[in-house]
Amino acid sequence: MHSDFAPVVVAVAQRCLLRRYGSTGVPAGVRTGIVLVSASGDLASAQYVRASVETGGRVGPLFFFQSVPNSVAGYVAARWGLRGPVVCLSPTGDPYADGVAEADLLRDDGDADEVLLILIEQAPDRPTEAVAVLLGGGARP
Repeated sequence: MHSDFAPVVVAVAQRCLLRRYGSTGVPAGVRTGIVLVSASGDLASAQYVRASVETGGRVGPLFFFQSVPNSVAGYVAARWGLRGPVVCLSPTGDPYADGVAEADLLRDDGDADEVLLILIEQAPDRPTEAVAVLLGGGARP
């Protein structure tokens, strides 16, 4: 609503999955998990909520659901029929390294055949930046 966080996540995920699987989608036998990594989370929404509360404004309940990173990751999973776990991380170190480590865990534990790793950051003074990469060896179409 007040943020491009969710639309950017959806866009980079779609580009990555379309490049790999085309419009046919992920094959039924492939368990694809999602690891969404963001140090700031939905920064624009958090700033909006803070400003609204400080001025005595009311923030609608749907706003909170839509601005949670898990919500957009779940939307991507549902939209693409992904059958693996969904994990959202706030990295303590290098975001890519932390995301790859979590993806490796999901694959090594047998929870996923492949993992869609999405890295996204918002900053107040520059556009939202995001990238998505598919890690692992799903079945080739």
